[in-house]
Amino acid sequence: MTDTAAPSSVSGPARVSAPVALEGVVKRFPGLTALDGVSLELAPGEFVALLGPSGCGKTTALRVLAGLEPADEGRILIDGDDVARVPTNKRDIGMVFQSYSLFPHMTVLENVEFGLRMRRVPAADRRRRAQESLELVGLGSHGARYAHQLSGGQQQRVALARALVTRPRVLLLDEPLSALDAKVRVQLRDEIRRIQTELGITTVFVTHDQEEALAVADRVAVMRAGRIEQIGTPEELYTRPSSAFVAEFVGLSNRLPGTIDGDAVTVLGQRLPLLAPAEHGAAVQALVRPEDVRLVAEGEGATGTVLTSSFLGSLRRTRVRLEDGAELVVQHDVARAAHPGDRVGVLLSGRPVSTSAAAERS
Repeated sequence: MTDTAAPSSVSGPARVSAPVALEGVVKRFPGLTALDGVSLELAPGEFVALLGPSGCGKTTALRVLAGLEPADEGRILIDGDDVARVPTNKRDIGMVFQSYSLFPHMTVLENVEFGLRMRRVPAADRRRRAQESLELVGLGSHGARYAHQLSGGQQQRVALARALVTRPRVLLLDEPLSALDAKVRVQLRDEIRRIQTELGITTVFVTHDQEEALAVADRVAVMRAGRIEQIGTPEELYTRPSSAFVAEFVGLSNRLPGTIDGDAVTVLGQRLPLLAPAEHGAAVQALVRPEDVRLVAEGEGATGTVLTSSFLGSLRRTRVRLEDGAELVVQHDVARAAHPGDRVGVLLSGRPVSTSAAAERS
């Protein structure tokens, strides 16, 4: 049973996207502040990912936006209207969860029709709209099947079709790909982005997978301990992280000891520009991306010994232990061979870096 689906353009009534905003939202549970004054704005049709480790508050933020959890403080705006006291079924949103939650006794078409039936849409109209939604997710020929006859990826597409069939102004996706295998995850995340772009629907996507967030979102909000640590485009977060936490959570970073010298930090004998000012003379950890380290011949740059080298198809990642005991990962072209025990040199590219206090951990 294949998970591939041919893109399909569906004609029909235009969907109207809405701006969305959380303003100073606070959500408390006994002994825990899950959201600590979260503020976030989405433009109509924007795709924003909430990214962060388990327990950071990203799913709680989504549930509060959906009306599944009440906010203790703050405002929740959809198209300028405060919906904090509006029930979930009146907020004009579509939701897709990690679990597919399909009714096993209903066919695929009946599952997709369900929300329209609850809205008392006439039978002919709801069947037409359900078929359109299935065509949109590439399952137009699967309407007569049951959930047990579908793969995991196909079931999640049905769940997506069911969320879209009501033509919501806002789409909320809560870890929708985490139960799928790696190849299907990539296929379906690309389809979600295609569909979102085609419909122009305002979308919030919750994930702990930074690759997913960077691949699909217009902007990414990195969350930590109930707050938004930084929000920006994927490129901004990767190249200009505002904190050590963001630098290490979004992509890979090497922590290398350095000393602040004016507007630069000296690392492995090289001066690197700073992304943010720091106290002169302070001992810090510089966060250097693996692609900003170059393997060279022994005797050039800092000297070290190769510990491991992994072939990853289009690139290779090699771990090197320097003579002072520090270890770092180098990301380089596969044509540059590296074997455990090799003596090598490493040079830094000179790109700007983030820093953290020498004792700080993310």
